[in-house]
Amino acid sequence: MAKTKTIFVCQNCGAKEAKWTGRCNVCGEWNSFVEEVEVQTKGRGNAVIGTPSSKALKLSEIKANADIRMDTGDDELNRVLGGGMVPGSMILLGGEPGIGKSTLVLQFALHSRCGRVLYVSGEESISQIKMRAQRLGTDNDDCLFLSGNSLEMVLEHARTIQPDLLIIDSIQTLATEAVDSIPGSLSQIRECTNALLRFSKENTISTILIGHITKDGQLAGPKILEHMVDTVLQFEGDQQYMYRILRSIKNRFGSTSEIGIYEMLQSGLRQVSNPSELLLSNHAEELSGIAVSATIEGVRPILLEVQALVSTAAYGVPQRSATGFDSRRLNMLLAVLEKRVGFRLASKDVFLNIAGGIRVSDPALDLAVVMAVLSSNIDAALPGDTVFAGEVGLSGEIRAVSRIEQRIAEAGKLGFRRIFVPVGNKKGYTRKNDSIEVCFVSKIADLCRSLFG
Repeated sequence: MAKTKTIFVCQNCGAKEAKWTGRCNVCGEWNSFVEEVEVQTKGRGNAVIGTPSSKALKLSEIKANADIRMDTGDDELNRVLGGGMVPGSMILLGGEPGIGKSTLVLQFALHSRCGRVLYVSGEESISQIKMRAQRLGTDNDDCLFLSGNSLEMVLEHARTIQPDLLIIDSIQTLATEAVDSIPGSLSQIRECTNALLRFSKENTISTILIGHITKDGQLAGPKILEHMVDTVLQFEGDQQYMYRILRSIKNRFGSTSEIGIYEMLQSGLRQVSNPSELLLSNHAEELSGIAVSATIEGVRPILLEVQALVSTAAYGVPQRSATGFDSRRLNMLLAVLEKRVGFRLASKDVFLNIAGGIRVSDPALDLAVVMAVLSSNIDAALPGDTVFAGEVGLSGEIRAVSRIEQRIAEAGKLGFRRIFVPVGNKKGYTRKNDSIEVCFVSKIADLCRSLFG
């Protein structure tokens, strides 16, 4: 006979305690313990996992189907997944509230080429899903919708329908009767995901799970959730801007360096095949404080516009503000300009913005940031046909960056006439591009003299 006992489980790390504790001794989180009922089955430790007919096989005897991938109908999603969706794989999609996770998945379900789709929503009713689908302006008779939060009900419908793709929106709203706790608790998330994983692998049904994130930006639930699934995708972006980035954090069937870029419109998400053209502004006249940088997001080269404003501090204490760029790195670059180049910026306000609302961590953006700041400081516009790519060191030198040929090719494709790159990349650069002039520089001071005199 099963025995039950009450325990307290930390909702942050999954640690268990016999009594309620204000602070978790494992992760240090405050007020994270929730009371749950644990069911202990007698003789459970002697259970045998697997079937008696299963046997060990040699590598040559195993049939591989890694080359079989389903076309999702979404080129950006295909790129991030590594060429398409593998049958029987489980994908976890996370992102901030309101960023567009449900819109992305619903749009994918309605345009899917994967066959029959079962879309299960625990957050919306069927009529609400219908309203969103009408806004997207698409329909698909092979896509079936179900509203509910019972795991047993979902598995029963899935066995009856036998879909090629199962979508759960979201895993935090799903609950099973085998666990006596509220939906969204660690034990519920773990048991529901484990049951869906077994069902997905046994029936070769691809599954997409939408997951919530915590205030720290991590996927909510136990960390084992990310280990159980095959692919973890992160959907990110600033809600005040229209661009969204789909990033792969874990992928057992492909690379994690690919990204997909979307534009949020009233009619849904639009795929952005060439983001450089959209992120660059076409100014009628040359303006000071603007520089164009050739960056790499994943493995895709993207040209971004860096905007800087330098003015005299009005309130005595100078301000440093950066949007889309690390503010600590901005302070470091300003210190390099003062020490190595001789520009006095200690008594001036410096504001930096990456156009388009995209956050960039590529060190090759340093050179464009420095040139935009200097351009605004002396109020002299940089040439509009010039691109910058290089990492700035503490001694004022310009250090080499990766994938230099892709950056140069992207700049030449968009009509730029000149690009400044580190002299350290000269040895590895073998491809000649007649459409753009490649200038190799070694120090910030030398670049300033060549552009500003």
